Amino acid sequence: MYSEINEDFVRRSIKPRKASSHKGENGAVMVIGGSWMYHGAPFLAAMAALRCGVDLAYIAAPEKIVPSIRALSPAVIAIPLTDMKLTRGAVRRILKMISKVDALVIGPGLDSGSEPGIELVVEEAATLGKGIVLDATALYRDVLRYISGRKAVLTPHAGEFKRVFGVEVPGTLEERIQLVKESAKKNEVTILLKGRVDVISDGVETAVNRTGSPAMTTGGTGDILSGIVAAFLAWGIEPFRAAASAAWINGKAGELAASKRGLHIIATDLLDEIPEVMKKFDRIIEE
Repeated sequence: MYSEINEDFVRRSIKPRKASSHKGENGAVMVIGGSWMYHGAPFLAAMAALRCGVDLAYIAAPEKIVPSIRALSPAVIAIPLTDMKLTRGAVRRILKMISKVDALVIGPGLDSGSEPGIELVVEEAATLGKGIVLDATALYRDVLRYISGRKAVLTPHAGEFKRVFGVEVPGTLEERIQLVKESAKKNEVTILLKGRVDVISDGVETAVNRTGSPAMTTGGTGDILSGIVAAFLAWGIEPFRAAASAAWINGKAGELAASKRGLHIIATDLLDEIPEVMKKFDRIIEE
C-alpha cells in the first residue's frame, strides 16, 4: 500500500510560525559540498532552504570557490575549507559548527575521494540528533552504517540508488515502490528515489509524488530538492513527511517555472517559484 502526496498532506506536515519568533528559531541548515567544477550545487541547496523559510543557511565549501559562492548572494554564510576534497583535516571546522545548525545537506557538488570526511561529519551529526540529507557524492554503501535509525534522508536517482544498495532500479512503478520500501526498512532510513514519479519510503509508510515537469531535467533541480528536505527536517518534521512534502514542493515549483518559460527553465527559476508554492501553507500563531 502507498499514498499519493497532495496539497493536504503537505499542509498537515508544515508547522505554523510563532508571531514572536526570532532569528534562528525557524531553523538553520548547513550544506557541505562544492568543488572546482561545481560551485553552484551547494548554493542551490542552501538557497532552496532559505526560500522555504529557514532563518540561516551555511555553505561549507573549498576555500578556492568560496569567493564565487559569496558573489552569488549575500544571504548565504560561506565557511571556507582548507582542501578541495572533504578530508579529515578539512572537516575540523565543520565539526565545530554542527551544533549550531538543525539539519545538514551533504554531497552536492562534492569531489569524489571525500568519503573519510563525509563519514566523520555524518557520524557527528547523527550523534547530535541533527537532520541529515545525503545526495550525490555522499551516496555510497559504507555511509549507511552511520545513519541507520537516525533522522536521515537519502535522495538518489536510479544510478545512485544502485551504487548505495547494489540493486538495479526496475522499470515499473509497482516494482520501484516495493524495492524502495524494502531497502528503507532493511536499512532503517528514509529514501526519496527521484524519477518521473518520485517514490518515498521509510519502510513503514510509502508514498509517491507526481508533481513536476519534463523541463526539470536541467542540472541543479536535485540540489534544490535536497535543500527543501533539509529545511523541513530543520523544522522538526519527521524524515518521511519531510522528504515526501519536499518532493511535492519541488515538483510544483518546477511546474510553475515551466508554465512561464516552457522547456527553457534553469534551476534558479525553481528558486524564484518556491515562495509562491510555499506561501499557501503560511500560518502564524500567537503564543
